[in-house]
Amino acid sequence: MDYSKHISERSKARNPSAIRALMPYLNRKDMISLGAGQPNIATFPFAGLTITLKTGEKIEMDNNLFNRALSYDLSNGQPLLNEWLCELQRKEHKPHVDFALSIGSGSQDLLTKALEMMINDGDSVLVETPTYTGVLSFLETLNCDLADVATDEYGIIPESLENMLANWPESNPSGKKDQPRPHCLYTVPSGGNPTGISATLERKQAVYKICSKYDIIILEDDAYYYLQFTENRTPSYFSMDLDGRVLRCDSMSKILSSGLRLGWITGPKPLIERINMHTMVTNLQPSGLPQAITYTLLEKWGHEGFFLHVNRVADFYREKRDQFIECLNRQLKGRAEWIVPNAGMFVWLRLLGGITDSYDLVMTKALKENVLAIPGIAFMPHKTKNEYIRVSYSNVTKEDMAEAVRRLALVIDREAALNDVKINSDL
Repeated sequence: MDYSKHISERSKARNPSAIRALMPYLNRKDMISLGAGQPNIATFPFAGLTITLKTGEKIEMDNNLFNRALSYDLSNGQPLLNEWLCELQRKEHKPHVDFALSIGSGSQDLLTKALEMMINDGDSVLVETPTYTGVLSFLETLNCDLADVATDEYGIIPESLENMLANWPESNPSGKKDQPRPHCLYTVPSGGNPTGISATLERKQAVYKICSKYDIIILEDDAYYYLQFTENRTPSYFSMDLDGRVLRCDSMSKILSSGLRLGWITGPKPLIERINMHTMVTNLQPSGLPQAITYTLLEKWGHEGFFLHVNRVADFYREKRDQFIECLNRQLKGRAEWIVPNAGMFVWLRLLGGITDSYDLVMTKALKENVLAIPGIAFMPHKTKNEYIRVSYSNVTKEDMAEAVRRLALVIDREAALNDVKINSDL
């Protein structure tokens, strides 16, 4: 592929720092460095690190790894961890194309760098409706337009995507007749945030075929990939990529620790190199200690141990999902509609009772009842008012779930009464 059309002028203008360009040579034993201003570790007060697991087991971090983690390192991440993650991608996704991998301060760090790398002023970007509010907030800071693609319970609707691209620019939501066709699709295919929906394999294959036809890069934001509740995980876009058009983002936030702020992006080397360049001239590198902690644990587990762990995590959230759906079935039938998620942490509720705008209900009336949710408008590319809210079962006890849903039902009943809509209440 020719990636030049997919790289923004801003990204092309970045050049490597003379100092950062020397980093790959810094840890060579045969190299005497008079170049980089690397602080001397003898001045650091830290002597070592022991990790205690919840099993009670203690892991002593390798001293060389610990000392390296205290210093400056490569912009694409600690080499041992980088290679471990590369092997994970090979084992899990069995990619058909060559790829490179870069580690970042959480997948959000890498997502924003990838988007900035691909978007020029005035460009249009394909996004799902609804989609992740964190990326929408970032896209609002760029001078770009959002081309929203319809979704349903099976993911992106291929006919909607095909129709938009085939009839561009007439189908351009911004109304600009001279705007070039989008060349980037942002998607959350597993346990979508906010809907909880996962794209089926058939839908992914259809979407990939369309993106190949129109030369579109797929930015696959798959933070919930390992939180799928089915026996076999649905294959990723990365696993079916034959052209080198998928940039895949993964995260440790949902499976090890969100506070580690550790994610990784995998994809074509020319694109990963531009993301590394962005890191090089901004935050230099992902933090060393979280990488060292993560590698120490993963190296001990091995890849099979990692897979056992993520299966246990998925089982945990499956049980949470089942408890929450039981609460919804008991107290929100007739008050809302929903699709049972098969991955992730969220349920996307469509409120009934004549409610057409959930914002005030969530941000004012539900708050007065001491229950939190997110209004649907936060996830809409064009901030359209709607009757949806996002709720999460990830960090709530079974008892609190029941009470929260009871309070939410009470608020919906009051709103329905104001709208003169009859709801059968069991409260």
